[in-house]
Amino acid sequence: MPTNTLADWFATPLGAYLLEKERAYLDDVTPDIFGFHALQLGLPQFDLLRENRITHRMRIDAGGGTDVRAKPTELPIATQSIDLALLPHTLEFAEEPHAVLREIDRVMMPEGRIVILGFNPWSLWGLRSVFGPARHETPWNGKFVSLLRVKDWLALLGFEVSAGRLVCYVPPVKNEAWLRRMSFMEPAGDRWWAVGGAVYMLQAIKRVRGVRLITPAWHEAAAREKPVALAAKREGAGASSRAGSLKIVK
Repeated sequence: MPTNTLADWFATPLGAYLLEKERAYLDDVTPDIFGFHALQLGLPQFDLLRENRITHRMRIDAGGGTDVRAKPTELPIATQSIDLALLPHTLEFAEEPHAVLREIDRVMMPEGRIVILGFNPWSLWGLRSVFGPARHETPWNGKFVSLLRVKDWLALLGFEVSAGRLVCYVPPVKNEAWLRRMSFMEPAGDRWWAVGGAVYMLQAIKRVRGVRLITPAWHEAAAREKPVALAAKREGAGASSRAGSLKIVK
């Protein structure tokens, strides 16, 4: 039966297999990302930031069943206010994926973190999206964006890629029993075909030139006093040396 939405597809055996791996990755990396505000752009049916410790988390989507209803290119969020942004397969189903990243860049705090989940076109799953009989159905009808292109877009916006990995090296079969039977391909793929995972999971940090960490006032005062004290000490030593070299004339 054809799936109408990506959320519907995640209810299929193949979708559930992928969702399990994505949740495991996010549950592992997001607890260590701190701040005040976090957003998940897309797939509001799933709380993919469930293990993150940021108190104010919101799920945003253009459809219903979400905390905030908005277009991904027109977020009703203040500039430089978000500490963590998660994009779960958002770019491949967006009309203007680069515009989505520009909007995320606008709302991100300096040193904020972005996590992107995307289908890899250079994989067995990517081949199915091009040549498979169901290529007009979700998720195969998405415009899979390559990992290299996403990295280029992030670099142009001033993001620095900090970590990532690829998962799902099994063929995109529908049968759950066959998926479990071929699970041995996961460690083999990590070792022998690292670029062939069906999905990439990428982390990046927003870097802003000229930003300097503000240290407590007493640190700055101590830093100023130390050179002054050293200079005074050197001057005192120099004076003693000069005094010792004077000759008394009778």
